[in-house]
Amino acid sequence: MAAYSTVMLIDDNEIDNIINEKIIEANEFADKILVFQTGQEALDYLMDNQNAEVSLPNIIFLDINMPIMDGFQFLEQFEKLSSLVQQKCKIIMLSSSISPKDIDRAASSRYVKKYLNKPLNARYLNAITV
Repeated sequence: MAAYSTVMLIDDNEIDNIINEKIIEANEFADKILVFQTGQEALDYLMDNQNAEVSLPNIIFLDINMPIMDGFQFLEQFEKLSSLVQQKCKIIMLSSSISPKDIDRAASSRYVKKYLNKPLNARYLNAITV
């Protein structure tokens, strides 16, 4: 039995998504993994399912540096979603950025529960309690 029913990966890097998916599967962290390469695709999914709690992810792993819509722009749009989405979906920034500015900005969001540096690993997953 996995720790969570559903997690979402949002990262424009397909290789990172594949690696993270494998790590999540190997550690039985989630029963279902939703993968999106753009913040907009992920937002569309959340908007379409914002009243269907069973379809919503428990955890969203969100990259910062993405073209078109970066992680912080995603957070701005996330703010507009239903309270059900905001309460159920816990966001974890998963980024290669070690910039103190990015880390502080992520920490200032009430939706971001943790800031992790890529790559995802078993130790990170075991430390997640949201």
